[in-house]
Amino acid sequence: MTHPQFPGGLAALADQYDIILCDVWGVIHNGRFAFEEACEALMRFRDQGGAVCLITNAPVPKEHAIRHFDPLGVPPEAFDDCVTSGDATREVLGARTGELFYRMAPSEGWEHDRYLYEGLDLQFGDERNSDTILCIGLEDQQNEHPNDYRDRLAEAADRGMQMICANPDIRVRIGDQLFWCAGALASIFEEEGGTVIYPGKPHDPIYNLALAKLADLGVEAPASRTLCIGDSPATDMKGAVARGFDGLYVGTGLKEHGANFEQEVSDLLTEYAVTAKWALPKLTW
Repeated sequence: MTHPQFPGGLAALADQYDIILCDVWGVIHNGRFAFEEACEALMRFRDQGGAVCLITNAPVPKEHAIRHFDPLGVPPEAFDDCVTSGDATREVLGARTGELFYRMAPSEGWEHDRYLYEGLDLQFGDERNSDTILCIGLEDQQNEHPNDYRDRLAEAADRGMQMICANPDIRVRIGDQLFWCAGALASIFEEEGGTVIYPGKPHDPIYNLALAKLADLGVEAPASRTLCIGDSPATDMKGAVARGFDGLYVGTGLKEHGANFEQEVSDLLTEYAVTAKWALPKLTW
């Protein structure tokens, strides 16, 4: 497996790319405050003519994701557009309006399920009479573990239900804590024989949507001139490889790195059987 290169910052490679598809949580903020150097790096890239589309597995529409940016300190000058797994999921849901859905989601908070399907006129049922699970997250993110759902998910798989996973992430860091996401439930559902549809990273729908948004702005580039930045080998780097994009791994998100960053990153990418062309302890210019 090819080991990543470790540049001094984004400036060392910026002229190789026209487009950046940049993860949000763990790269430009941690859910509590923005990473100022990361935001500055994206602004500098845009200042020299590049385009930035933020691409996040947040299971809410774009407008609900970016409304948190100003309070966190993420400046609007850091990006041209933003696409969420929620946006991609809404497109999938809009094509399946004849089905009966069961909601698996938190009852309140930032990932409140209503944001995902407002205006789509979906029909909802209970766990035993629905066709499809709409999985947005654990119902109690503070106190539950994904394995608490195994029996329920196994029964749903046995009944032939499908799942639409609105957030393929397994965990997300908020401040200094890690929280389970919908992707952890989807993994268990697959282990129990269920079929999962993933609109978010590392799967195609969210990348297609991001590139379409940039094309609407008049920005198009070949895969070789597109860079994906993220903190997750399983979603960001895997998605980059699948699309033929270069990947830049940053160490400010899910994984807490020690002093030997270069070796740790190489080991981490090997563990996930993915590659990244570049790696930085944090996104800086």
